[in-house]
Amino acid sequence: MTEGSVPGSPFRHRIFLAVWIASLASNLGGLIQSVGAAWLMTSLGASADLIALVQASNTLPIMLFSLVAGAIADNFDRRKLMLSAQLFMFVVSVSLAVSTWLGVINPWLLLAFTFLVGCGTAFNGPAWQSLVGEMVPREELPQAITLNSMGFNIARSVGPALGGLIVASVGAFAAFATNAVSYVGLVSVLARWKPPARPRTLPPERLWPAMAAGIRYVAMSPGLWTVLLRGACFGFAAGSVQALMPLVARDLVGGGPLTFGILLGGFGAGAVGGAFLSRRLRQAWSLETLTRVAFLSFAVSAGVSGLSRSTPLTTLAMALGGASWVLALSSFNATVQLSSPRWVLGRALALYQMATFGGMALGSWVWGAAAEAYGTADALLFSAVALAAGAALGLRFPLPEIDGVDLEPLNRWREPSIQVDVRPQTGPVVITIEYVIRPEDVGRFLAVMAERRRIRRRDGARHWSLLRDLENDRVWIERYQTPTWVEYVRHNQRMTKSDAAVSDEIRRLHQGDRPRVRRTIERQPGWPHTAPTVASHDMAEPLTDPTRGA
Repeated sequence: MTEGSVPGSPFRHRIFLAVWIASLASNLGGLIQSVGAAWLMTSLGASADLIALVQASNTLPIMLFSLVAGAIADNFDRRKLMLSAQLFMFVVSVSLAVSTWLGVINPWLLLAFTFLVGCGTAFNGPAWQSLVGEMVPREELPQAITLNSMGFNIARSVGPALGGLIVASVGAFAAFATNAVSYVGLVSVLARWKPPARPRTLPPERLWPAMAAGIRYVAMSPGLWTVLLRGACFGFAAGSVQALMPLVARDLVGGGPLTFGILLGGFGAGAVGGAFLSRRLRQAWSLETLTRVAFLSFAVSAGVSGLSRSTPLTTLAMALGGASWVLALSSFNATVQLSSPRWVLGRALALYQMATFGGMALGSWVWGAAAEAYGTADALLFSAVALAAGAALGLRFPLPEIDGVDLEPLNRWREPSIQVDVRPQTGPVVITIEYVIRPEDVGRFLAVMAERRRIRRRDGARHWSLLRDLENDRVWIERYQTPTWVEYVRHNQRMTKSDAAVSDEIRRLHQGDRPRVRRTIERQPGWPHTAPTVASHDMAEPLTDPTRGA
């Protein structure tokens, strides 16, 4: 076994270890605050749907703002973004603690504070998860992701019980103050860390186009789209257990805040066990099989929690749910990270978070309303049925296998030398590539060009089309646009090594030396003579194969 395959090997990297420990403390504080918020809402006499909305108010901002955060993380300093988010959550937590201490808190003000904490989490998440790839080598990334999940769930196994003890003995304000203190370590580590600057040859993308590029990439990547769908279904159905856990503790097993903390601790302990088992299970089962098992075992957890009136039995059910939770979410997360190139990783992770936590937010509201209308036990049983349906969904939408995917930049394209005065925002740019294809190869050529179309559009090309010459039936012309010259350059730099097979096959089918490439700028008649005019260039760079980016 190589060193890179040892389960704890990411800890060899000092910055990963330091951030992991600081994040463990921060997660511990966050879970203590969650217990305080959920129990404070219960003690304020709020209805079941308001109690469930405590979790929704934490997860809804992730659905609303993660894509913005992902676009910023992909284009600016991820460390500074994460540091800013941590400082913001520190200020909000201090304000929540002071408001509770002064006795001015009410259900809606509590939801507002938890919503703001969720906003900080939304901006922190894509930056933190993207930074993991800068702390450890790619081959250690799945282990690092599992260790992060394990760290969170170690905190989950201890934090809720500790939070219940703090709330029962001192009060909710102490839980909020503890969380505020927990941010100090991570802020300190991030402030001292100076990672190497990422080399940039192009200006940052503007916010809205960057967000659109992230959505387009995921929409044109079937494997990523499947992960988002399954993550949303899991978050919706599995969110019932955590959203209704205060009511399970109070109404079904007849306990108080300490019982609530014990149930949360059982969930966290199970999640730690699931993290330890995940590597062995991934070796024995396919990714899809593991995900289906996680759905079904969580359905058992929800069902038993709804039927049980015993604290020990319900705690065991929560442990099963925790193991299922970490197995499913770590599988989803690793699939997204290993299926996305670095230039769009923050946005892909953001969209995954939006889907999963958006499902959780919707599920929290739905299951809270169901508990209000039919009772907590029946709501949990309904969610168990939804989880079983989520497992069956894998028959139609199985998760992709990620072995053999190389998303490193291809780096074959070179920016051409041009004669026209073209600025970064000049456009639109129209590109045509002329191929010569033998009649017997047309069927294969069309099949390969269908995949080329997906790659082009995924990476930012617009108005892609394939034309056939009416005078020479061997000539085929690929045509597409980019809005500006800088987007044209960006488009070509996004091609990955996994895309090379398509380019190589097109080059093999082409008859002759090299396909003829023309780059033109669209202009309307009547432009001043000093403005850039239409430019046409044949491919002349010896280092550039136009079938691999043009």
